[in-house]
Amino acid sequence: MNREATIIGAGVAGLTAACALAQRGFSVTVLERAGALREVGAGLQISPNGVRVLAALGLWPRFEAISTRSDRVELNDSTGRPVARLELARHRPQDCFRLVHRARLVELLEQAAREAGARIELGHEVTALPDAALLIGADGVKSRLRPLLNGPETPFFTGQTAWRALIPVEADAQPMAQVFMGPGRHLVSYPLGQGLRNIVAVLERPDWQDEGWSIPGDPAELRAAFARFGGPVPGWLARVEQVGQWGLFRHPVAAHWQDGSRALIGDAAHPTLPFLAQGAVMALEDAWTLAACLAADPDQQAALARYQALRQPRCQRIVEAANANARNYHLKGPTRAVAHAGLRAVSRLAPTRLIERFAWLYDHDPTAL
Repeated sequence: MNREATIIGAGVAGLTAACALAQRGFSVTVLERAGALREVGAGLQISPNGVRVLAALGLWPRFEAISTRSDRVELNDSTGRPVARLELARHRPQDCFRLVHRARLVELLEQAAREAGARIELGHEVTALPDAALLIGADGVKSRLRPLLNGPETPFFTGQTAWRALIPVEADAQPMAQVFMGPGRHLVSYPLGQGLRNIVAVLERPDWQDEGWSIPGDPAELRAAFARFGGPVPGWLARVEQVGQWGLFRHPVAAHWQDGSRALIGDAAHPTLPFLAQGAVMALEDAWTLAACLAADPDQQAALARYQALRQPRCQRIVEAANANARNYHLKGPTRAVAHAGLRAVSRLAPTRLIERFAWLYDHDPTAL
């Protein structure tokens, strides 16, 4: 008998799950409140653990075409002086690190899900949860399903505000992510391909209380907040014409991801701060693991329990690592000077150590179930 699944949300998590389940013979319906999958968000970094999922879905050639490689990550202080360099291509040549516009990835996943037979209903506002044999909540930090499994929760405002912008990329841009760290603030930028550069800038600012990440911001305010930054940052910010702004909140990783008939994936289960570039990658991993568990075990309750057991500890570790980066990027005073000196020494004397600290993250293969 054909097994059915209903998914709320057509973001990276929901569309990946739709594709993975439909490829395994499930009858899949995706409910998305937006009338069209618009160009929302901006840049994403997809590390090898996420690339493995896209390859297993048969999407690597198309993903390669819409993304660009990332050869390294550079950490700099606010003046632009180098602090550390993670040579991804040199020290992990077997791995693929990619940079992509979120809208292009969503388009690819939507096409793949439809090709696999999933039905995607746009403009479908879920006012009451559907009565489904399997209901998957992929509806983000404001999930309707999560409170039903975990009760009401109040997120904790981190005291940090972020801006996100896209600008035209310079012709000689290098395929790398660059981080500029200053007291109480930092900025990350990387090229996306297709003529664009992504910018994310984070400022400690306790007076902001809105979690929505697509709120229009003021480019002049962004430039003022980072006016003392050097290197390429002033030139980048001078070209910003439109910017989105949002407050950063910490949510606990959900205690309960499933109840035998309903399950959470992506940000609905484990919202994370954007300081480890793993939000979209965790969504890819979740979606594959959920589909693989369901396909391997006709006992849906047992399959969902296995899914949570496999994913929850890993996602908890990733979220905690992102929280740690939030602190490390914004160090002040003598602590900052000592930390940066230590990073410079490690980068010079043991250049692979900084990358291999995250071997547990990048070596994970969610498709090897």
